[in-house]
This record gives sequence, structure tokens and C-alpha cells, in this order.
Amino acid sequence: MNLRSIITCVAVVSLLIACEEEDAMPLDGYDEQELLDARKTKDEQFRSEDSPLLPQERDGFKGLSYFEPNEDYAVDAVLTRAVRADTISMQTTSSELRRAVRIGSFAFEIQGNTLSLNAYQFIDGSADSYFVPFTDKTNGEQTYKAGRYLDVEVLDNDSAYVIDFNAAYQPYCAYNENFSCPIAPRENSLAVAIKAGEKKQP
Repeated sequence: MNLRSIITCVAVVSLLIACEEEDAMPLDGYDEQELLDARKTKDEQFRSEDSPLLPQERDGFKGLSYFEPNEDYAVDAVLTRAVRADTISMQTTSSELRRAVRIGSFAFEIQGNTLSLNAYQFIDGSADSYFVPFTDKTNGEQTYKAGRYLDVEVLDNDSAYVIDFNAAYQPYCAYNENFSCPIAPRENSLAVAIKAGEKKQP
């Protein structure tokens, strides 16, 4: 085998390996196994001393309730940063106010609906993620009445994102009223039912 043939074979093998790796990657940032592992970890945390549950509730705790994983709720989103980052006072369930900066707005589509949600960062919080609280048509029936939350990791490009509503979670107030939890602003109200993520205990 001459040198040219060897180089050609190496190139073909490299291409095949690259294709296999690409096929193994989750589509659109959705990874069901990673999601299920995260849910298992959270259930374990709810059984621990760090749980928001009252001590007497931990013994019989069998796990949180979730909608079934659904790839359709992992959506491409574009973040448009605010021309001027406004600081707002976000209401909480304890009537306290938390200062947050409105960073911008995520635009996306779900079930043929063009939607948007504002992204925030708390003045005293982490700069590594965006806080995206929201309400939708499931609140009060299937999910916590005051809404749910998403934590969206800040990316280097800071414009093209995947928002996975399968990772939507309820605030601790849904399990223990002694906590003070931010209330989703009216501007982050979705006129559709987001049947993904964490839901009320049966």
C-alpha cells in the first residue's frame, strides 16, 4: 500500500468516526437519559436533610411528579438582549421584593405558536445562568398555581439557545409555604399549556 492509499484510508476512517459521534449526539440539545438522571438526583435531594419537605413528609416521599419526557418541548430559541437592561422588583410569595435585571427576551415556537419569555438575573445571584419564570395553562390544575421556573445556562454566543421545558421545575413554595419564592411576572405568561417538566404531587 502506497502513502497516498494510507492517507486516503485514514481520512475515510476519521470521517466514519466523526459521523458515528455526530449520530450519537442528542438532537437539538435534548437528552432524555440526562433528564431522567437529573430527576433521580432531585428525588434523592428531596429525601435528604436539605429537602424543602417537612421532616414528617420525607419518610413517605416516593418521588416528585413529572410529565413524561417529550422532545417537542425542547425548542430552539433566540435571545434578543434588551437595549437597556432594566432593573425590576420581582414579587415573591412572602410579599418581599427581589431586585432583578431584565436581560432580554427568548423567542421560540411551540405547537405552532410563536412565543416569548423574558430572561432575568438577580442582583445578588449568579451570572452563569438566566432565570426564566413563567406561567401557562397548566397552573393551578396540573402545576403550581404561581408558575414554574427554568434556569438557562449562559452560552458564549449568547444568542442561539435550546430551551428545554422538560427541565421546568416548581419553586420550593409548592412543597413548603415557609419558603419565599419569586412569582412569575405577568409579562412571562404563556397562553398555551406546557405539559412538560415538574407537576403537582397527586
